[in-house]
Amino acid sequence: MTTATVDAEFQALVEPLRRELIAHCYRMSGSVHEAEDLVQETYLRAWRAYHGFEHRSSLRTWMYRIATNVCLTALQQGQRRPLPTGLGQPNSDPGAALRENPELPWLEPLPDSMIWGSPDPDPAEATVTRDTVRLAFIAALQLLTSQQRAVLILRDVLAWKATEVASTLGITVAGVNSTLQRARAQLAKQRGVAAPTVELDGRARELLARYLDAFEAYDVPRIVGLLAEDAVWEMPPFTGWYQGRRDIGQLISERCPAKLAGDMRLVTTSANGQPVFAVYMRGEDGVFRAFQLQQLTLSAEGVSHVACYFDTDLFASFGLPEVLE
Repeated sequence: MTTATVDAEFQALVEPLRRELIAHCYRMSGSVHEAEDLVQETYLRAWRAYHGFEHRSSLRTWMYRIATNVCLTALQQGQRRPLPTGLGQPNSDPGAALRENPELPWLEPLPDSMIWGSPDPDPAEATVTRDTVRLAFIAALQLLTSQQRAVLILRDVLAWKATEVASTLGITVAGVNSTLQRARAQLAKQRGVAAPTVELDGRARELLARYLDAFEAYDVPRIVGLLAEDAVWEMPPFTGWYQGRRDIGQLISERCPAKLAGDMRLVTTSANGQPVFAVYMRGEDGVFRAFQLQQLTLSAEGVSHVACYFDTDLFASFGLPEVLE
């Protein structure tokens, strides 16, 4: 068999796994950019080792083993990507000065298009379910050690046997079980991890439409009225987080650079199986430029959580322009 034939065979076998491997590496790293790099490294290692693949396990399992170890190698420094709520500090005073930490690696959203290809995939056909990539779960994973993350993902997300996990990670079955127990206990402490996913039905879509209209009108009372009573607002790279309608309303009123209706335009997209609004802010020259991404978590009471990402480099991952025509 020629090298070209082997390469073609390898690509045909592994390419269908790319989307779910991106989701896997994203769960481990908390970064969409790192996830893409880690998947590329996974494919490179797999291609180099493909001639020795003896089909003792499925190709999918083999690729996940490689990807997991690629991630663990990359995470040897113990890097975590939190949101501000994961820094262990109390909620902030909306009247206080904003504190920024751009050096801290922050959690990033994962565009739905990268793992499903469309905003509304058929649940029966999706290999990655929304619950396994939703923001609260990924944020909670970042509070675990890299080994705890790996064990919990392999056991609870991919439903691997303890023996398979032990073989992949080079630890004992007893070590897998004790690590899993500690990881589950840590996740149980985190806000929102066990909250049920709200489906984007007609009521939820109406809420999102009203939210978009309120922001484009820069109508703070209307925005506040769409929030749940105990809603949380956070916006990396700023380290503070805010809770409750009153505080969030004060924050938007005093800190948002918009002044008038029409200063902001919102474009609808999605990430982690949740709605996202790309916010463009009008400059003094009248041009609308990328400002932030708002990722919303919905509950029966309204918008329960908003993560605002000020890293405008993320717009490219969503296929969004820097300037809105």
